[in-house]
Amino acid sequence: MMKNIGIIIELDKGKIKEANFGMITLARAKDTQLFAFVMGAAGNLKKELESFGITRIISVLLAKEQLNNPVVRAKALINAIKAHHISVVFGLSTARGKDLLPRIAALAEAPLVMDCFNVDLEENLVMTSQYSGKTMATIKLKGEVLVLGVRPNAIEPVNSPGLAEIVEFDGSGLDSKGFKVVKTGDSDKNAAISLVEAEVIVAGGRGMKNGENFDLLSRCAKMLNAAVGASRVAVDSGWVPYSMQVGQTGEKVNPRVYLAWGLSGSIQHFAGMKTSGMVIAVNTDKNAAIMSNCDYYAVADALEIIPELTKLLKNG
Repeated sequence: MMKNIGIIIELDKGKIKEANFGMITLARAKDTQLFAFVMGAAGNLKKELESFGITRIISVLLAKEQLNNPVVRAKALINAIKAHHISVVFGLSTARGKDLLPRIAALAEAPLVMDCFNVDLEENLVMTSQYSGKTMATIKLKGEVLVLGVRPNAIEPVNSPGLAEIVEFDGSGLDSKGFKVVKTGDSDKNAAISLVEAEVIVAGGRGMKNGENFDLLSRCAKMLNAAVGASRVAVDSGWVPYSMQVGQTGEKVNPRVYLAWGLSGSIQHFAGMKTSGMVIAVNTDKNAAIMSNCDYYAVADALEIIPELTKLLKNG
């Protein structure tokens, strides 16, 4: 029996986030039809989406004053999901997804698994990590609708060209039962790249010595189009905010490249970045734990190497 698979597409300034394409690749399976759910008009997204195997694009339309209300967005999406008889709903395990997907699961009374890195749609099996990455769990799900949050960058995007049609779905006229958006702002105007979505991360630890030296990392990150992360030591010392922490009690990240500068690589930190594609470490201590948990390393002072690397990138 053909399954209808729904994929909630995240946009950034009207463009499709790259992590969506890996998610679509993961969702493709035998005897499935892929539906992409987009909030708002989707005409300019059609070519990209159909190149990855989407067959139907559902443009969910809301009144302007409802666009930023998460309760209304969730209700509109669940109505569209039901209208198109979706069996499995995919979304990204980003900050936005962590807000939206649990609301959808609650409205649908559906099982929810976040931070998935693999699925078997024939058997309804979902793979995710537990206990700070110490255990990889395979979970069997049951229900008329399943809701899955996919770890960004966990899957390499693979094209599967086809043709897609756009269908509009009117999601207006919904209430939010007391939930009111008082004010919104352009928080992304000068925002750094999200840690959980970044393909490249430069992270600093005790070896950065102070908060001012993290400016060196920021300049280097800008040249690499990378996000800036930090160890718990750097956060606890007040050098950087908690939002930059990678580790067991911080963000779990999955970049293609992770550059660790002056980081010892404790078990707690490693739990947050162990699934990185390539790890490169720079530390003055050749016996630091990160040195045995990386692909390449240099025994050197990060504060000497970072400015030189930034110069090379700028001039290259």
